Amino acid sequence: MTVSSKPAINSFTVMNELVFPNDTNPLHNLMGGRLLHLMDIAAAISAQKHSNHIVVTASVDNVSFKHPVKLGDVITIQAKVTRSFHTSMEIRIEVFSENIQPNSRIKSNEAYYTFVALDDTGKTTLVPEIIPETEEEKQLYITALSRRELRLILAGKMKPENATQLKALFFPEL
Repeated sequence: MTVSSKPAINSFTVMNELVFPNDTNPLHNLMGGRLLHLMDIAAAISAQKHSNHIVVTASVDNVSFKHPVKLGDVITIQAKVTRSFHTSMEIRIEVFSENIQPNSRIKSNEAYYTFVALDDTGKTTLVPEIIPETEEEKQLYITALSRRELRLILAGKMKPENATQLKALFFPEL
């Protein structure tokens, strides 16, 4: 069965949230778990827009907390599918925090999530291929193969010697 292709921009999702006291720790910083929850929702929406199916989280790559998000900040979460692989999709998430008073905006986090599309019976189903259009989308599309191989190796689903993209990255002479 062939599934049509879609431009990456069609999956673009933006979420905004205000950080309330119940979202923060004793230092008045947004709790990491709360941010991960919001990132997962944004990524799921992006994956569903691309696949037109219900999706489930398959993996979350390393999430680094670069800058704290403070009580009262507005967070903007941007998500977009970078590449699809048969039944799964890689979604790039970027998080920005904005303090409205001094009008400052800073990138606080980014991560890659992987989602799998499910049909009405709960079985995996094919997803459309991504059509990267901008230079950034094209670069993310190309590098997605290396990230996927690394995820599969870390999950024990691929042997390192079978990781052709990673080998080429670390051993270009081979």
